[in-house]
Amino acid sequence: MITVKLLILLLVSSQLFAAGLRAGTARADLTPDGPVWMSGYASRKKPSEGVFQKLWAKALAVDDGRSRVVIVTTDLIGLPRQVSEVAAARIQKDFGLQRSAILFNSSHTHTGPLVWPNLHIMLDPTPEDEKQLQAYAQHVTDALVTVAGAALGALEPADLAIGHGSAGFAMNRREPTPKGVKIGLNPQGPVDHDVPVLRVTSKDGKLLAVLFGYACHNTTLTGEHYQLSGDYAGQAQAFVEEKHPGANALFLMLCGGDQNPNPRTKIENVIAHGHELSDAVDGVLKGAMKPLRAPLRSSFRTVEPAFAPHDRATFEEEAKNADRFRVKRAQAMLAAYDNRTPPRRLSYPIQAIRFGKDLTIVALGGEVVVDYGLRLKRQYGTDKEDLIVAGYSNDVMCYIPTKRILGEGGYEAVESMIYYGQPGPFSDDVEETIIDGVKSVMGRVGRKSK
Repeated sequence: MITVKLLILLLVSSQLFAAGLRAGTARADLTPDGPVWMSGYASRKKPSEGVFQKLWAKALAVDDGRSRVVIVTTDLIGLPRQVSEVAAARIQKDFGLQRSAILFNSSHTHTGPLVWPNLHIMLDPTPEDEKQLQAYAQHVTDALVTVAGAALGALEPADLAIGHGSAGFAMNRREPTPKGVKIGLNPQGPVDHDVPVLRVTSKDGKLLAVLFGYACHNTTLTGEHYQLSGDYAGQAQAFVEEKHPGANALFLMLCGGDQNPNPRTKIENVIAHGHELSDAVDGVLKGAMKPLRAPLRSSFRTVEPAFAPHDRATFEEEAKNADRFRVKRAQAMLAAYDNRTPPRRLSYPIQAIRFGKDLTIVALGGEVVVDYGLRLKRQYGTDKEDLIVAGYSNDVMCYIPTKRILGEGGYEAVESMIYYGQPGPFSDDVEETIIDGVKSVMGRVGRKSK
């Protein structure tokens, strides 16, 4: 009897997978109704002034007959866990997905609204400002759930394929100087110009969606710009959609924490970078691409990288600083000491979603520097199976440096932690803690390192 049941189960499973994949896509408007405080540059002194380009949440859902995953991208600076985890819990409850099957990613545009409480130390909001920002964060939360549900509701038989292009405007920004590393131009620094492209077509050949990525800060427009926009990533999505009417273009931010667009500051730079990236995507779509197959597998876990040792005296001294951002960070840390909860470790999300034996997407939280993407592609990339390594996923809580960058110092390793309200730099084992976490989720989806 057991043998008969087993044969029936195997037959049903084989029939489900033989039917192939189904996919659905949807979008939701995230553009604020009026002026709103923007995020990304501490130099801004006033709310936004108009809209250069609408901001979107977009979702791609995939079903293999037994499992489903949904990838949600946003034209935002980043999603704090206060938003992403609430949205994920609602998606789990409403649509029956596992947490590991829900991936959130943000383009990290610096011409978008602040998503409370992410980077709130950059602001001195009035009570009314804070109320508005909290309301917007709730709107974002609701939109994430809605767009995920809409994509799941739109599932239809589809073909998925992966290919790669290249765009050259990303440049390493960690410029060595006699006084240390500064944000500038470093043509000799590590970069990753890869443009992975995931194509989704209906069974009659219609393009339904394109998911593409790039490892570069979404900061072509600098702090003097006050119009809301998705920057180069928003432009690239729009250009792809113009070329393919009816398709949804989704941008996945990769490991671009220490990369900047070059050149930058002007609207024409945004348009040029958007064209270069969209042209790379279109070139891939016109060429041969590798099919993706079932089954879908996913894994999600958190690890806890440690911060470097700190004590109360450090922040008592910092509270006397002339820099108001340091003072605000110090006040937050002193309050944590008063509550006997000074942060010693960070809760850090790591996720893997695997399509058959054809592609794995690794999603890392925070502003991940390019070294992680390059290292993981060396460890897990093969000619037979693709690998995409995304940063800015599920929670954007601070920069994520490597041991090398910690040793060099500079903004990504030290100063940025002030604006994120973190106690200071990580300890030297942050890189290996995260790599070990990646090894764990990769093992759970059946992917081994070389």
